Amino acid sequence: MTAAVPLGAYLSLAASMALVGSYVGLSKLLVAVFPVLLLAWLRFGIAAVAMAHWVRRGRGEAPLSSADRRLLFWESFLGNFLFSICMLYGVALTSALAAGVVMAAIPAVVAVLSRVFLGEQIRPRVMAAIACAALGIALLALARSDSGGAAGAQAGAAASPLGYALLLAAVVCEASYVVIGKRLTGNVSPRRISALINLWGLALVTPFGLWQASRFDFAAVPTASWVLLVFYALAASMVTVWLWMRGLRHVPSSRAGVFTVLLPVSAALVGVLVLGESFGPAHLAAFALALLGLLLATWPQKAAG
Repeated sequence: MTAAVPLGAYLSLAASMALVGSYVGLSKLLVAVFPVLLLAWLRFGIAAVAMAHWVRRGRGEAPLSSADRRLLFWESFLGNFLFSICMLYGVALTSALAAGVVMAAIPAVVAVLSRVFLGEQIRPRVMAAIACAALGIALLALARSDSGGAAGAQAGAAASPLGYALLLAAVVCEASYVVIGKRLTGNVSPRRISALINLWGLALVTPFGLWQASRFDFAAVPTASWVLLVFYALAASMVTVWLWMRGLRHVPSSRAGVFTVLLPVSAALVGVLVLGESFGPAHLAAFALALLGLLLATWPQKAAG
């Protein structure tokens, strides 16, 4: 008999991906002010200060093994460092529409990696949930394209093949983050994972951040951009990672991957509510499909026998 998954685990996964989507949607505003590598460096630095008290090993927690240390490095390198760089450059070189379409592949990539590296079975209901998620976000992206008019056409025409390649790389990085995180949560607390992979990210990007900082005019940055940067840093490195690892302790990674559908959905909501994009019937249908996918993946199964 499979143990029931706590509702709090599902809520943690959903909240994590919704926050990721919100800062992906707002990243265009930050990339317009800060160079990408400097932005990543500031993000990791602000979060490192906020999470300094999370680094120490908790009471009753086992010391890190050599395998844990290797996984923490790869979790940060792929899920923090490379994902941030690929996502920010990819969005800058293409459009939010392109990011929405490509990010819809995350649940499918998570399911495949979970099968290959963790040996998890992909249940038919989870496969159906992945299909709903991908179809819903594709429909949402098409709806946003239709509402974009000439501006949307120009953005699509100006999109760089390199930008699409970087977004696809970000998808693989995010999927790897989900799968590696499942291994880590069995041995390390969610808070400590969040703090340690952020420190790795800071170490990896510091040389590039210092280089871009040396030629950047910090005095020209408006106050609103600094406020948005602090939100981005705390949401991306601290809150979302902790929520994700907290939920992942109780949920198979292939099923947890379906929650990544909330990433592009949240980004689209930011566009509608914050950036003033239109909302029509196609958007409603896309959100309904996303919700159906989540219900298929998370609805309790009857015990066999």
